[in-house]
Amino acid sequence: MATMGIALASLFGAFALAKSIGGEFVPEPDLSEIGVKFQTPAGSSLEYTQQKVLQVDAIIRQYPEVLASYATINTGMNVGKDHAGIRVKLKPKSQRQRSQKELTSDMRRRLSQVAGITLTSVAAAKEAVSGGLKPIMLSVQGEDLEELRKISDQIVTGMHKIPGLVDIETSLLAPKPTVAVNINREQASDLGLSVGKLGATLRPLLAGDDVTTWQDARGENYDVNVQLPRTERQTVSDLGNLPIASGVMDQATGSPNMITLGQVVQIAETKGAAQINRRNLFREVMIQANVEGRPAGDIGADIKRLQDTIKLPPGYRFQTEGQNKDMAESIGYAGSALLLAVIFIYMLLGSQFNSFLHPVSIMTSLPLSLIGVFAALFLFGSTLNIFSIIGIIMLMGLVTKNAILIVDFINVAVKNGEDRTTAILNAGRTRLRPILMTTAAMVMGMVPLALGLGEGAEQRAPMAHAIIGGVVTSTLLTLIVVPVVYTYLDDLKQFTFRLFRRSH
Repeated sequence: MATMGIALASLFGAFALAKSIGGEFVPEPDLSEIGVKFQTPAGSSLEYTQQKVLQVDAIIRQYPEVLASYATINTGMNVGKDHAGIRVKLKPKSQRQRSQKELTSDMRRRLSQVAGITLTSVAAAKEAVSGGLKPIMLSVQGEDLEELRKISDQIVTGMHKIPGLVDIETSLLAPKPTVAVNINREQASDLGLSVGKLGATLRPLLAGDDVTTWQDARGENYDVNVQLPRTERQTVSDLGNLPIASGVMDQATGSPNMITLGQVVQIAETKGAAQINRRNLFREVMIQANVEGRPAGDIGADIKRLQDTIKLPPGYRFQTEGQNKDMAESIGYAGSALLLAVIFIYMLLGSQFNSFLHPVSIMTSLPLSLIGVFAALFLFGSTLNIFSIIGIIMLMGLVTKNAILIVDFINVAVKNGEDRTTAILNAGRTRLRPILMTTAAMVMGMVPLALGLGEGAEQRAPMAHAIIGGVVTSTLLTLIVVPVVYTYLDDLKQFTFRLFRRSH
């Protein structure tokens, strides 16, 4: 009874310890690449953005761990002359003193002090460059863009107070400077001008029109674009003086009367939405952030509590995206796989031992393995993620083999007329060596993976941590707990059999 009490206390202690482990979808691997994304003020010229790229790149190249860098402007999902990204190649992990996470944190601190830019992401290159998604993503959906702006501002303000959240940004970009052309429809109608005709006239003058192609001496073809000179379209007054052919004909010459654009339109400088996103027929504001120093799962729980404090108007909603959504789905699938594994193991053991009770004693080793899983993840500083969950599922088949060896030996000995207590003691002595040998082989095979020595090995190491911890603790506890549970269940079986015989 004391043995069972200690085992149960250890199991409950392990579940309490699991709250200190933290969760995330996939750990960030050290692949010796960092991606930097930033943007200059809305409406910035390509030349200004290029100057800032050179300034940021000069700071990055000061790090002795940096081998090379590659900068791009207006590429991939980073569309716009004010969006830039830099991919940074680091020395191999074995040749530098600081880890990729340490360098990322230090770069973020230094680059955030550069004037004239807004730093949007400093993270592993696969996440930060070419529009890669951040681990924390929250979608705010509704109809009115201004209402979405208010809600997203509340969320962003609250997210800045959550420890571990960095590089917070929203899809609501700063308004772009635009020129509004308001047509006086009555005046335009009197002059025989329609909205379509005005647009068709302005488009080639301002945006340009490809009229033909030109071939150079090497055979390369280039589009020839006809457009007003830049000097004639710099100010609002320049646009108002553009000549346009009206729809009223000159009686003397038979040609259209020429007017200026300012006679039929009012031109004003204003600001317009830089980008409008939609999801599921609703307007959307996407809030994204990177994590630093805390698992994404723990931060996701804090964000969920923040969401609960905000009262949304009717027709508006939050939708979790990114790693936390993937993790929730993966845990659901893993739970189903784990349940099916337990059911199939029980069915196979029941058919093998021709009993409903003996499989229960064997399967007590399954929850006992969780003690080592959570303890190992805590000691190694790992998290509960997709790889450690895979390790737990693998354990379901590994840990039952030790209990099968013991229970099978006891059953055969008892069937041959041996006393149950003697059979249990002999089973422990006889099966101890093969159990320890198989456990040692499994642990030694997982040690290289657990140490995470190779490039990106940190991502897969939690699987080895879970397997090592689960195998070691289940081996030790199985040798003690399984025989005790077997004894209780066998006594229950004998007691039930005696009651059945007395009733008949």
